[in-house]
Amino acid sequence: MTRNRTMMWMLASVGLVATVGAGVATRASTTARPKVTTVEVTRGDLVQTISAAGSLEAVTTVNVGSQVSGTVQALSADFNDVVRKGQVLARLDPSLFQTQVEQAQANLVRAEADVERLTVARDAATIAVDRTVRLAEKRLVSDADLETARMELASAEAQVRSAAASVAQARASLNQATVNLQHTVITSPIDGIVVSRAVDTGQTVAASMQAPTLFILAADLTKMHLNASIDESDIGQVEQGQAVTFRVDAYPNADFTGRVAQVRLQAVVSQNVVTYATVIDVENPELKLKPGMTATVTIEVARRDDALVLPAAALRFKPTASMIAALGTSSAGAAPSCTGQANCGLLWVYDGSALRATAVRTGITNGTSFEILDGAVPEGTAVVSAVTLPAAVAKTVTSAGSASSTTRSPLMGSMPGPPPPGGMGGPPR
Repeated sequence: MTRNRTMMWMLASVGLVATVGAGVATRASTTARPKVTTVEVTRGDLVQTISAAGSLEAVTTVNVGSQVSGTVQALSADFNDVVRKGQVLARLDPSLFQTQVEQAQANLVRAEADVERLTVARDAATIAVDRTVRLAEKRLVSDADLETARMELASAEAQVRSAAASVAQARASLNQATVNLQHTVITSPIDGIVVSRAVDTGQTVAASMQAPTLFILAADLTKMHLNASIDESDIGQVEQGQAVTFRVDAYPNADFTGRVAQVRLQAVVSQNVVTYATVIDVENPELKLKPGMTATVTIEVARRDDALVLPAAALRFKPTASMIAALGTSSAGAAPSCTGQANCGLLWVYDGSALRATAVRTGITNGTSFEILDGAVPEGTAVVSAVTLPAAVAKTVTSAGSASSTTRSPLMGSMPGPPPPGGMGGPPR
């Protein structure tokens, strides 16, 4: 009797534990539901942009050099000086060039004197020819004397022409020496501001092979150019007139604006990356921007006002079989196909019992949101962006998958139960 009573108590305890376990499992299955995260289709403005890097420079930059060699005698302009066209910037030592001018003047005077002397000789030869002709008519001189007089006249005329050429050459040498002397005074070719000065007083500049740069002038810093390098994958979206915003390190909280002025055709290849230079017009009325500053550029390539907008996470969401099973439905229905359609995407809507896929045609995107052009998702529709499975459900799904994967192994074969008595070696002896 005692043994029977003990067995009854044990069976009752096992039943109670099984009932409590079933209740807990039932409660867990009803409370541990997947968490469905949704985003709402709204209306708003959407801007698609391209980012790039660039540097600022003046619209017009002129390098002022020296065409003659010499020693810098004086400087009349320095960094950041505003200069006018024709204003003296620097002077070179003119003594050597002044000497050359004087020498050229002396050569010119000598050549002109030679012309006068040879002109007198030509006139004398002309008179001699006339006299000899008259005497030859009277048979007072021979024909040989007449020919000699004529040859002397022709020689005198040639010498006069040669002397005239020497005068022209001497005059050209004088003009060249005078121009070189004038080049010792360096003047500004434009109205602008001195951006750079490369010489000091007493420094010698040599202009034997090319003109050395003494100053760099910027025409007008109230208008500047921003040269941006656009990647080849984005250059097809850049067009003249597009709005641009950019920032520089000097003013990290200030936004500057501009417009695309030119997309240059020459490709720049650096480390196997192909970029194209894009010139952007920038207004700089307060002179905050300076040549050489590095800018982070954002080009507005497309804009949509009052468009249907949805976060990009909804377009990236793809439900798995475990998500569909955890949501209490065996399938999500026949999902529409986007094969062969441009800018087509699938959105998933959860109505509390099942997931439903909807095909939509998308427009521009800013990376975080995209535009809906058409589809059965009006404004206010809640679209699934993520499904989070509870730990218990995920563990159950994982355990089920592990069990199904370990029941039959392609290497070990089927193992339905424990090994036979006696181990893996066979039946007992």
